[in-house]
Amino acid sequence: MTTAAASSPRTYQVRTYGCQMNVHDSERISGLLEQAGYVRAAEADDNPDVVVFNTCAVRENADNRLYGNLGHLRPVKARHPGMQIAVGGCLAQKDRGEIVRKAPWVDVVFGTHNIGSLPVLLERARHNTAAEVEILESLDVFPSTLPTRRESTYAGWVSISVGCNNTCTFCIVPSLRGKEKDRRPGDILSEVRALVDEGVLEVTLLGQNVNSYGVEFGDRLAFGKLLRACGDIEGLERVRFTSPHPKDFTDDVIAAMAETPNVCHSLHMPLQSGSDDVLRAMRRSYRADRYLGIISKVRAAMPDAAITTDIIVGFPGETEADFARTLDVVREARFSSAFTFQYSKRPGTPAATMDGQLPKQVVQERYERLIACVEEITWAENRKLVGETVEVLVAVGEGRKDERTGRMSGRARDGRLVHFATGADGRPGEEGSPAGRIRPGDIVHTTITYAAPHHLNADGEPLSHRRTRAGDAAEAGRAPRTPGVLLGLPTIGVPAVAPAPTTGCAAH
Repeated sequence: MTTAAASSPRTYQVRTYGCQMNVHDSERISGLLEQAGYVRAAEADDNPDVVVFNTCAVRENADNRLYGNLGHLRPVKARHPGMQIAVGGCLAQKDRGEIVRKAPWVDVVFGTHNIGSLPVLLERARHNTAAEVEILESLDVFPSTLPTRRESTYAGWVSISVGCNNTCTFCIVPSLRGKEKDRRPGDILSEVRALVDEGVLEVTLLGQNVNSYGVEFGDRLAFGKLLRACGDIEGLERVRFTSPHPKDFTDDVIAAMAETPNVCHSLHMPLQSGSDDVLRAMRRSYRADRYLGIISKVRAAMPDAAITTDIIVGFPGETEADFARTLDVVREARFSSAFTFQYSKRPGTPAATMDGQLPKQVVQERYERLIACVEEITWAENRKLVGETVEVLVAVGEGRKDERTGRMSGRARDGRLVHFATGADGRPGEEGSPAGRIRPGDIVHTTITYAAPHHLNADGEPLSHRRTRAGDAAEAGRAPRTPGVLLGLPTIGVPAVAPAPTTGCAAH
C-alpha cells in the first residue's frame, strides 16, 4: 500500500433490506465503521472500499436478491484491489458459511448477534487475505451498547427489546434473532433523552413484539409505563411504536396512548388473516373477534386514531371462505393503510411443509382483490380529512415527485403521508422573515385539499411554520450520533465516538 493510500480513510456503504429493525441495525453498523475510522462513501460512488449488505430472510426472494447483488459486485471488486464485501443480518445468520461457498469473493459474514464484531472481522480478513465467518447463537452485547450513526435529524429508532418468544408457523425470525431480551426502562429512557438532546423530535420504540416488553423482568404492564415515562421527556414531541402483537395488547397501553400527549394516535397492529382457522394454523394466539375488539377500544379512547396492519394472502390451506373472512375484517376495521403480502414459503418454518400449498395464480388473484378492497377503504378514510388542519413533521425522501411538483412531504401525527405546498417561492413568509425556508425536521400546520388512497395533499399556503433544532441540524448537514448506552452487560468498554464529519420482521 502506498503512503497516499494509507493516509486516505477507507470508505463504506451499507445496503439495507427488510424491516425497521434492520434499518436501525444499519445505523449501528455505520456508527461502528465510522468509529473505526471509515468514512461514508457518496451515494453515487460505485467503488467504495467496503460494501456491507444487511440482509432480511423473511421473503422468498431474499436469497436471490442477495446473490444477484453479490454477482454484480464481483467484477467491481476485481477492478478495485483492496475492496471488501461483508454480509450480515438475518440471511447471514441463516445461511452462514453457505454464502462464502456460493460467493467466494465475499470477505466477511456476520450474524444478527454480533454486529459489533464487524470492524475486527474486516481487519482480520484483510490481514489473513481469507474470508471470516462469525455467527453467534446468542447476543454478544445488546445492540444498543454500540455507537450509532443516525440517518435522520428529526426521528430516531430506539430498540426496547430484541428477539421474539412467539412461534408463528410462517416466521423464521425467532430462530434468527433469538428469544426476547428486554432492556431496562432507565437505559431506554437515557437513549431517548440523548436523542432529544441532539434535536430529535420523534422516536419510534422498536421490538419484534414490542408490547410484550417486560416479560423478561416479570412486569406485564411495563410497556404502558414506558409510554407514560416518554411523556415526561421535555422536547420529545412524538412517540410511536412497532410492532405490537394482539395477544399482548392490554387496556393499560390504550390508556397510556390516549392520556400521554406526545404518544401519537397511530397504531400498526398486524392482523395476518381474518380467518380464525388460518390464524390457528399460523399459531397466532388470538382470533378475529379479539382483534376487532382491540380496535374498538382504541377508537373509543382515540376517535382520531389511524390503524394500519399487515396481511398475508394464500397461507397453506386458506380457502375462499377464509379469504372472504379476511376481507370482512378489513372492511370492519377500516384500516388507514395495510402492508399486504403473498405467502412466501421459507425453509425452516413449519408452514413450509404444511399440506395445502396454494397455486400461485390463486394467491395472485386473491392478493389483487385484497389490494382493491384495502384501497377502497383507505381512500374513503383519507377523504374524510379533506378540509382538516394537520401538523406535519417535514421529512426527506418521502415524496418522489416533490422536486417536480414544488411540494415538500412529511408525516402527520397519525402517520399519514402528506405532500404540502411550501408557499410563495418555496417559503411560508417573505425573504428574510423569521420563519425562513422550510427544512426537513421543521413543523408546519396545513390544510388538506385532496386525498388519495396512500397519501394526502395540502396545496394551500401553510398556516404556520415552526423552525426546530432538528431543522437546524438538517440545514447544517449534521446527523445525530449516539454513543453506546451501557446496559450492565459484560463489556470491555465503549470507545469515544469519532467527531461527526462536516429511518418484519418487526411486524408480528
